Amino acid sequence: MSRFCTDNRQAVRCPTRAEAVTIQQNNTTKTVQFKTDILHTAGVDEAGRGPLAGPVVAAAVILDPARPIRGLADSKVLSEAKRNTLAEQIMANAIAWSVGRAEIEEIDQINILQASLLAMRRAVLGLSPMAEFALIDGNRCPVLPCPAQAIIKGDATVPAISAASILAKVTRDREMLIMDAQYPGYGFAAHKGYPTRAHLTALDTLGVSPIHRRSFAPVRKHLSDVAQPE
Repeated sequence: MSRFCTDNRQAVRCPTRAEAVTIQQNNTTKTVQFKTDILHTAGVDEAGRGPLAGPVVAAAVILDPARPIRGLADSKVLSEAKRNTLAEQIMANAIAWSVGRAEIEEIDQINILQASLLAMRRAVLGLSPMAEFALIDGNRCPVLPCPAQAIIKGDATVPAISAASILAKVTRDREMLIMDAQYPGYGFAAHKGYPTRAHLTALDTLGVSPIHRRSFAPVRKHLSDVAQPE
C-alpha cells in the first residue's frame, strides 16, 4: 500500500508519468499507482533502526534508466558480497546518490523513528541534481522540499528504493566494522549492533560503550542496573 505525502511549503514541479507497482501484503495483491519522473525520482530507504548501537543511515538514489542495474532487491535478502557489488554499481551508474545519517545522540534525543526520517531528509537534500519526487520505503515520509510517496515494502518492489536500501546498509555495515576495531569485544563486525545474544552478553560483560543508544531498553536497563546495584 502507499501513502501520498507532500510538503506544501515549497512548490515543486510534480512528475507526470504514471507507473504501477504490484505489492503483496497480508496475503492480498494490490496494485498501487504512483507518479515517477524518469530523471528525477529518488528512492529512499534507511538501515539501522533496530540496533542497540551506532547511527541510523539513509540513502537516496536517482537511477539512470539508460544504465540499468541488474539484481536490485531488498538488501536484507542479498548476500554481503552481492550487496557490495551492487553498491559499487549504484554509485557508478546512478544519476545521483547521497547518504544521510542521524547520530546516536540524535537518536536518543528525538527517538529512532524521528531520527530515521531525519537521516532520510538529509540523504535527499544531499542529491545533485535534486529530486523532484521521492519514493520512501515504509509508511511515513520525511519533510522534504519535493512531493513524496511512502510505499510499504518498497525496498522489495521499487528498484530505486532497493538501490537506496543496498547503499544504506553497505555504508552502515562498513562503519560498524570500523567501530568493531575501536570498541573490541562487542562483536560489532558480526552483528552490526543488533541485539543478538552475543551482543547482550558482551554488554553485560563490558558495559555500555560510547556508541550504544542509551534510549534503547536493553542499554537503558543495563545503565539502571549499574546505577542501582543489588
